Parts: sequence; C-alpha cells; structure tokens
Amino acid sequence: MADTQVFFDHINEGYKTKGDFITLGAAMLDGEAVTNALVKIPLKTMNRHGLIAGATGTGKTKTLQILAENLSEKGVPVLLMDMKGDLSGIAQPSPGHPKIDERHEKIGIPFEPKKFPVEILSLSEQDGVRLRATVSEFGPVLISRILGVSETQAGIISILFKYCDDNKLPLLDLKDFKKILQYSTEEGKAEIAKEYGRISPASSGAILRKIVELEQQGGDLFFGEKSFDTDDLLRVDENGMGYINIVRLTDIQDRPKLFSTFMLCLLAEVYSTFPEQGDSGRPELVIFIDEAHLIFKEASDALLDQIESIVKLIRSKGVGLYFVTQNPTDVPDAVLSQLGLKVQHALRAFTAKDRKAIKLTAENYPISEYYKTDEVLTSLGIGEALVSALNEKGIPTPLAATLLRAPMSRMDVLEDDELTDLLGESKLISKYNKELDRESAYELLNEKIETANQEEAKEKARKEKEAASRSSSGRSRSRRRRTSRSPLEKVLTSPTVIRSVLGILTKILK
Repeated sequence: MADTQVFFDHINEGYKTKGDFITLGAAMLDGEAVTNALVKIPLKTMNRHGLIAGATGTGKTKTLQILAENLSEKGVPVLLMDMKGDLSGIAQPSPGHPKIDERHEKIGIPFEPKKFPVEILSLSEQDGVRLRATVSEFGPVLISRILGVSETQAGIISILFKYCDDNKLPLLDLKDFKKILQYSTEEGKAEIAKEYGRISPASSGAILRKIVELEQQGGDLFFGEKSFDTDDLLRVDENGMGYINIVRLTDIQDRPKLFSTFMLCLLAEVYSTFPEQGDSGRPELVIFIDEAHLIFKEASDALLDQIESIVKLIRSKGVGLYFVTQNPTDVPDAVLSQLGLKVQHALRAFTAKDRKAIKLTAENYPISEYYKTDEVLTSLGIGEALVSALNEKGIPTPLAATLLRAPMSRMDVLEDDELTDLLGESKLISKYNKELDRESAYELLNEKIETANQEEAKEKARKEKEAASRSSSGRSRSRRRRTSRSPLEKVLTSPTVIRSVLGILTKILK
C-alpha cells in the first residue's frame, strides 16, 4: 500500500497551477478518495482539446456537465451537442442530495447548487433557435468533401459555383444546388460548355444522387437562410457567466450525415471568422461533441482529412474541442493525438476483443507507480475516472484515478413548462426562426429558362410567319404567270388556230 502523504504531495505538485483553473474532483488511492488531493485543469489549457470516454452508464454525460458549468462560471461560453436530450437541466439548480454532500466532503470542496444561462438550439423542427447555413457559405471544396464525390465531380461543383458567382446566382439551399446541376446539362448546356467546359450528364447525375441522399437525412432543413452567426455563441450574461448553448439532436441520431455536415460547417465557420488568440490564458469557446463517433462513422477519407486539419488549427483561435464517446478507438488516431485532456471512465471487459481494447487504451496514458492502468479501467465506479491533463507549461500531469465532483445544476431534463419559459426568454429565436426564401439560383434560373423559352417561341413564330409568307408569295407569282400571257401566246394557243394547223397538216400528209 502506497504512502497516502507521498501520494497527496505527488498529486498536489503535479496539478499545481498559477492561473485560473477548474476542479474536477479528488484523486483516489487504493479505491478511496484522498481529501484535498484536488485534480485541477488549468483554464489556460482548455483550448488544447480533450476526450471523455467510457462505457454506457459510467457518468460521461455528467462529466461533460461538470466541465460545461464550471467553464460558464468562469465566463467561458460553451456549445454542447445533446444527443440523448438530458442536458437541458443545466438551466435549473440541482435539488441536492445527501449522497452529493457526502461525495463533496470526501473531495474537500463545498457543494453549491446553481443554475446557468442556457440557449436551446435546434437543427431540425424541434423547438429552439434554428441553425442554418447557405450552400454558398460552404463553398465548393467543403461541399465536395461532405458529399464524398470523385475528383472529377468535385471539379464540376467548382465550375458550377464559379458560374453562379459570375452570373450573380445565389446558392442558398439544396433546391438551388439541384437546379444549377440540372441546368448545366439541359437548358444551359451550350452556354456553360462555351465558357467553362463541357459537363457530363453522368457526372452531374452522380452528384445529384449524393445531394438527394443528404436531403433525405434532413439537409433541406439545415441549408438555407437565415445563416447562424457564430458570434452569437460567445454571449455572456449580466452576471459575467458564459452562455451554455445546447443543440438538441435527439431526432437526428440516425442521420449521421446531417450531424457531420453541421459539425464540419460550424468548425470551418468558427476557424474562418474567429481572430487569432495566441496565448490568451483562457479559451474563447469550448465545444463538446457527444456521441462523437457519429462524426467519423460515415465520413470519407477527404472529410476526415478536413476534420483533422481543423482540429489541429482551431486551437489557435481559442477554441477547445471535446469528444465524448464510448471508446477512444471511435476517434481517429490523428485526432486523438491532438487531445490534451483525457477523462476515461470505466470500460467493460466482456470479450477477448474488449480486453485487447482496454490494454490499448491503457497505453495511451502516462505510466504511474500508483496504478495498474488496465486493471483500474475495469474497476472504476460511476462518477469515477482516470484523468490526464496538461499543466500550464503543456506537460502531462500525473495520472489520477479521480472521484469526480457532482454537477451544480439539475441532472435531468427540463419539464415542458420550464422549457417553454426558457424559450420565451430567448433573444435569438426572433432573429433566426423566421423562414426566408428570397430570390436565388432556383428562381433566377427558372426565370431565365422561361425567358429563353418565350424568346424561342417568338423566334419560331417569326420563322413560321416568314415561311408562310414566302409560300403565299410563290403561289401568287405562279398564278400571275398563268394569267398574264402575251397576245401572240393567246393567239397561238387558241383552239381555232390549233384546229386550223391540224387541218393543214392532215392535207399535206395525204
């Protein structure tokens, strides 16, 4: 059995911080919490990304809730992906419980129930602030990667975006995108081929099928206006607490294409619009992605490359990304290697494959003289986790099996009337929930086609009229030729002269 005081000093020295921090809980030794051996995460390193992993029912969502509300308390805005619909209770204080008091007594910090400023967002028709983006905002490269098209088809998408830019045809929703695809191989075929090159109907058809697939997963709800301004994620309330923006995703769990499209669009928009932060000492925004495997589940290689690039670069914008999933292997190695904070809840070893996965997971954590990591991973209780973070110098902290603090807010969903009241207080619903369908590529191309058809009909009518006129003129000249013969012609062709000539010829022949 290790010496408790030595362990206490080991943890306090390893998690010492000069700047502001978040307390996750107290380190445990031999299965028991060591009071005041606090596991603290420096606020300065919260933009270094992180992972919250563990089997179902081990407390991942509550850990996410703890981090979110502590960040909010420090004035840092948060964005949460709520896949299971159980995070809205953050808007109400915890009712408290004797077991919570007992837990916090073991940890060595007081428990204080508290509610936090919450904004409910929605990707679908659920109640909340509607999240939308236009096709043009995505751009040809991102759209191509989301659709998973070939290099040739990606070139065609770039041509069509260029044509729309040159001809002032806004691409706002999928209806616009489908229309320009159809136009490129039908009515506008010759025009586009002349300026930009020929587009194969087979290629445009393949792209169209990809768009329909995205549309069937709810893409038609996401693409359009009014576009969500990412600056609205950075709000702070009158008490200096950062808003916790919760995206309700309970009805799109079976639509990973829509979820990954939204996440990639959001991350790309944040990266392109947020200023460089440098070493600011605190994050500007922290994003928690629950059920993170849905982003990577059906992503193409090109899409994974895009996600990996954004994860690597977005840290400089003061944005931290935290992936919440059951197993660390759900996250690609290239992304996993970028994660500074790792909170690993218990894993279950039911099969040989499970045991192998646990050994691989254990190898991702610092070696500790106090723990056999692979054994600890299977023995952790609910609300306990292995924690490894980065200190203020970017050095990994000692591995700590941690008894986690309890959330200060309610660990349950809002009642219907509470949700209605919360939505009624929103300042963003009136800004984003009005349906807009201004004139865009779909309407302008239809108008162009109709005008062209009218011109074609007029031209056809003009030609038919000219042809009829020429035909009528020809018949008139023919009649005039028949009726305007000379006097000599009339005499020579008269019946009397013909009979006389025939009579003379008859006498001569006799």
